[in-house]
Amino acid sequence: MFKPVQLFSDWLTYAVFGLGEGTLAGGALNFFVFDTIKIFLLLAGIIYAVAIMRTFLPPSKVREIILKQSRFTGHLWASALGIATPFCTCSAIPLFLGFVQTGVPLGVTFSFLVASPMINEVALVMLLGLFGWKIALLYAVSGFTIAVASGLLIGRLNLEYLLEGFDQSKRVQNMVLGADLPWSERRAYARDYVLDILKKVWPYVLVGIGVGAWIHGYVPQDLVSRYSGAGKWYSVPLATLLGIPLYASCGSVVPLIGALADKGVELGTLLAFMMAVTGLSLPEFMILRRVMKVKLLLIFFGIVGAGIMFTGFLFNFIMR
Repeated sequence: MFKPVQLFSDWLTYAVFGLGEGTLAGGALNFFVFDTIKIFLLLAGIIYAVAIMRTFLPPSKVREIILKQSRFTGHLWASALGIATPFCTCSAIPLFLGFVQTGVPLGVTFSFLVASPMINEVALVMLLGLFGWKIALLYAVSGFTIAVASGLLIGRLNLEYLLEGFDQSKRVQNMVLGADLPWSERRAYARDYVLDILKKVWPYVLVGIGVGAWIHGYVPQDLVSRYSGAGKWYSVPLATLLGIPLYASCGSVVPLIGALADKGVELGTLLAFMMAVTGLSLPEFMILRRVMKVKLLLIFFGIVGAGIMFTGFLFNFIMR
């Protein structure tokens, strides 16, 4: 599928720039050109399809679907809709409040809150391009499982009393669904959405691929694997803890993961880091603090963090 891209990368690197095929600079530049073109092609195509699907699932319709479900199936639907409507943390939190105010159980809303930013369309596309569909699917399935499990556990704890910042007695009824859009408007929305996403992520994608290309070309493999390669029991918890303080774009994280994987770092460790960056972060903590007490935040972060670490250990075990 990407053979023409590889041929172009080889031509640009070795013929135009005159770098040798066996040189460190040649390998780094070839990596950078190939991954940049491949990732942007995947982003444009797949995000366009996601945007078309999103026009059928506005936030009001997402709430309507979840409200019709039972407690258990509500978790499944909330997590699935979180994947289908992958909002960032900043947009997922207002929806989280809207769900609670419309009477959706707290645990179900947490399933959506975890799945929506964690299972990110940019991350899925880039994992697909760098590792193939099996790894991308495993990432989505593991994120879905974490979202459902964490929501179920939080729901069983009956922690509604730890919410604050809004009057839970003033719950609105089902939202009115928006009118169906004509296809011309759906396509226009998808086009604008793709352009908006690319405008936001392209610098991070280039920086991430650039760092990944440098690691790919210049960092010795034994140096990385010596400290974070296979058999290091502490690598998954450490990667999760390192990811929490960050609020980085997946566009900058995933290429770095690809380069580190080439150097011998286990995939579960790298996915744990990426999931912590996308699903947990200090900025998210600060935003959620406006509507939750610290105890609920610590419970939420602890449960999701434990799920991320379990997924990392599981991936490392499976991939050995």
